[in-house]
This record gives sequence, structure tokens and C-alpha cells, in this order.
Amino acid sequence: MKQQSEQTRAKIHDITRQLLGGVVEEEDILSILEIRQKEQKESYAIQVEGLKLKGEHLQNENSKLQNLFREKKKTEEITNILQKKIQEESSKRRHFEAKADELEELKRELQGRVKELEDENAHLKTQQQMESEAKNKLRQETSQLTAENMELEEQLDQKDRIIKKLMNHIKSLETSQKEKQTPAPGTPRDYLGMLEYRREDESRLIQNIILGILLHSFETSFAHLKPIGVVVNVIPGLPAYILFMCVRHADYLNDEVRLKSLMTEIIGAVKNVILSNKDDFELLSFWLSNMYQLLNCLKQYSGEEEFQKQSTPRQKKNCLQNFDLSEHRQIISDLAIQIYHQFVSIIEETLAPAIVPGLLEHESLQGISSMKPSGFRKRSNSIYEDSETHTISSIVQQLSVLHSTMSQHGMEQALINQAVKQIFFLIGATTLNNIMLRKDMCSCRKGMQIRCNISYLEEWLKEKELQSSNSIDTLMPLSQAAWLLQVNKSTDDDAKEITEKCTELNQVQIVKILNSYTPIDDFEKRVTSSFVRKVQSLLQDRDESSLQLMLDSDYRFQVTFPFCPSSQALELLQVPSSLHLSFLTRI
Repeated sequence: MKQQSEQTRAKIHDITRQLLGGVVEEEDILSILEIRQKEQKESYAIQVEGLKLKGEHLQNENSKLQNLFREKKKTEEITNILQKKIQEESSKRRHFEAKADELEELKRELQGRVKELEDENAHLKTQQQMESEAKNKLRQETSQLTAENMELEEQLDQKDRIIKKLMNHIKSLETSQKEKQTPAPGTPRDYLGMLEYRREDESRLIQNIILGILLHSFETSFAHLKPIGVVVNVIPGLPAYILFMCVRHADYLNDEVRLKSLMTEIIGAVKNVILSNKDDFELLSFWLSNMYQLLNCLKQYSGEEEFQKQSTPRQKKNCLQNFDLSEHRQIISDLAIQIYHQFVSIIEETLAPAIVPGLLEHESLQGISSMKPSGFRKRSNSIYEDSETHTISSIVQQLSVLHSTMSQHGMEQALINQAVKQIFFLIGATTLNNIMLRKDMCSCRKGMQIRCNISYLEEWLKEKELQSSNSIDTLMPLSQAAWLLQVNKSTDDDAKEITEKCTELNQVQIVKILNSYTPIDDFEKRVTSSFVRKVQSLLQDRDESSLQLMLDSDYRFQVTFPFCPSSQALELLQVPSSLHLSFLTRI
């Protein structure tokens, strides 16, 4: 390029000299040449720039082509790999098809064996059904005979109580006959349902109505569990009615000092009696019933609208007129709660030694399996002679005596329900805790024994019309534990059924029972560790609030005292002479 420019410049210089003839000065020529040279440079620069752009474009195209070549190679490699895999898969498929044919043959053989086993199983089931029917018949006969024995004993006890009540009634009739011999007033009086007493007789009233009943009417021993008739129980809750009628009179007189003094003395005397005789079951039952009745009277005759919905017009007329005793109601309610807890504690102390021997250790099914119902009857009768022998029958007998005592004292049904529910919770918790601690109690036979004993308790609740107490719900953990001991424990379906049905047992308790399960004959199988792990894995998703192994047998349900209005007309009540309250005057 430089040579061409120099040659061009020389030619131009020569031509210019020739044309100008040396006239034009050299400076002008040079300026013209510089201008042209400048124009040429600019054109060359433009050309060079275009060439550079073309070069870059070619480089980009070249790199793209190289990338395409590389991708093509990769695609070919992937295609080769896929073809190899397809060949391998096809060979595997042929291999699997061959195996499938072999498995199909094995399946046919197994189906034939399963059919044979099903036939054998059906035969065994028919045999077991026949045996179970025979056992059920024997069990029904045994339970019927046991129930008949218990009914006869209860009838004897009832007759004894009726005889004593009749004797007391005869005495009261004799005294009333003597009173009739005295001249009667000319016109009958319209009583107001109040009892008048002199202020100085207040201590005599408390002594005779609270301490006097203790000394003269409760000459019994709770250890024998045989309550005898009490004079004041001719009208259940009579002491509560008498005390309330005295309270009404103090309110009628608008005597605040007398009223507060009487209420304080009543509460203090009952507290002293309870503290001094905290082991006397009958006395606790008696005063629990009467404090509840007194609480109901204070509510029913308070004048508050919510407590008068079921009152008669006469009862509404007899409401307290001058004082609000709501504070005293709360104190009496607290005292009743204290008596209730002591009452339940005595029941628990009495029943606790019999629960494990009676529900777990005693083999009542042994008599059934050996087909000797007469021996079972003899054993059930011997509990009344041998206090050391505990059976489900002796437990049911104790429960019947407890219920009879509460009913005899006129205890409200709502309170009886709560006491029975608490007792059943103790039975269920104590029995279940012993199952958790003793491997010898974890067998199919023991599960059958527990289930049979629970049925006795269910029958007792039905007989006493206590289904509404929900007491049977407290036995659900024990019932499910008994079912777990009896059910099959080998397949995945068994594991699923266990997790679905044992809802009242937590996973720690279920696993403990499975690990403690001990077969007692050749027909039972041990629970494998793989089955236990399967159950554990199914239980992992449970949302459980507690994972404690043992139940708290000391747990107490909260006691409540729902309002129970009385239909008893206060103006018709008379004070028995046996209570030595002649200083009280009906108004």
C-alpha cells in the first residue's frame, strides 16, 4: 500500500510539474496532495473497518460451527449409550419374563396348599366354635348361679334391714300412740316449716343432732361391710332438714347473731366429727349425704330465681326473707368436698387389697375349663367365711354393700355416680399397672380372665342402674389391654388392627405388653421382635399427650355438687322422739 501511494504521489508530482510548468509553487502542490492523501486514508480506514467486521463475523460463524460439531459428537455418544441400555433392558426383560413364568407355577402350587390349609382351618374353626359354645354355656350357667347366690344374700341383708326398720317403726308407733292418749288441741295448726329453739339450747341442738347421731345410731364396723338400719334414715337427710328449719326460724326472727352462730356451730361440729372419725365409712357417707342435702336446701330456699324453677308455690313462700347465706353455702360446699375425698379414700383403702388378687390372680376360668361349676359355686360362697380369699365375686359384693350404704343414707344419684366412677378408675388403673409390671400376667388366658371379670363389673353397673355414671369408660384401657393379650400378633393386618383398636393405650404401654407377652402352652406363639417394630412404626404418627407407662391410680376426678331440688314439704316434717330434741318447737 505504501509503495503504491508513493508511486502515485511521484506520478502526480511529475504531471503537476508538466502542467504547471513549474509555475505553481511547490507548497500549493503539497497542500493539494495532502488533502487527497487525507481523503484516501479515510476511505482506506473505512475499508479496513469493514474488513475487520467481516473477520469478526467469520470468527463467530466459525465458533458456532465448532459448537455444532461438538454437540453432534455428544448426541452420537448419548445415542450409543441409550442403545446399549435398551439392549441391556431387553435382556433383563427376557430374564424377568422367564422368572415370572417360574413364579406363576409356584403361585399355582401355593394356591393349592392354601386351599388345603383353608379346609383344615375351617375344620379347626368349627371345632373351636363348638368348644367356645360349650364354654359359654358353662360360663352362663356359672354366672347365673353366682348371681343367684348374690341376689339371695342381698335379699337376706335387705330383709334384715327391713326387720330392723319395722322394729324401729313399731317403737315410733308406740310412742305416737302414747302421745295420742293426751288430749289433742281443738283445731289443727298450719305449720310454717320452721323449728323454734331457745338461744341457750343451741349447744344441745348441735350435740343431739350431730354428736348424738354418732353415739347412738352408728354402732357398726366398716371392716365387715354390713350396714345396719339407722333411725334417722326413715326420712333420708332428716338431720339436714331439721338444721335448715332452725336456720329458717333465725332468718324469720331477723336475728343475725343467732343465724351466724348456728351456721358456725353446724359447720364446726361436722368438721370435728369428721376429723375424729375419719376412718368410719358409714359416718362419712351419712354426713356427706346430709351436707349435700343442706347445701341444696340453702339454694332451693335462697329466693334466687335459678333455684326455684321446680319448687312448689308453698316452697317459694318458705324462702329465706332477711339474709343472704351464699358465703355459708360456699363453706358448706368446701366441707362436703373434704368429706367426699375422705370418703373415697376409705373406699380405696378397703378395696385396694382385693383388686389384684380378685381381678388378676384368682383363676375363675379354671373352674369353667375343667367343667366343674359346682366347685366354682363353692369357692364363690367361701368368700364370706375366708376374708383372705379375694375373687371378682367378693369385689362385686363389696361394691354392692358400698352402694347400698350410700343409697340407704339418701345420697343423691349424681354424687353416687361420681363416687362409683372414682372407684372403677382405681380398679382399672391398679389392675393395668400390675399387668405392666408382671410378665406372668401377660398371656392369652389371663386376657380372657380379665375380660370375664370386666363383664361382671359391667353387669353390676347395669343391675344398679349406674350406666349414666360413665364408670365403664374408666375401664377402657384395661379392657383394651385384655383384648391385646387375646388377639393374634403375627401379621401386618394384626399390627394395623392393634393400632386402630388400642386407642386408650399409649405406644409405650402397647409395646410393653407385646414384649412381656408370655405363652403358657404350645398353641400360643411368642411375639416376634419384627412384629413389635412394625407396631412401633405404625404408632409413630399418633399425637399422644402422655407416654407414661403407669397410670396414676391416685388421680381424683373433680367432684361437683349439682343442684337437686327436694320435693319434701318442710311443714309436714316431724322430729322423731328418738333424737331427744323435745326442746324444739314446730312453728
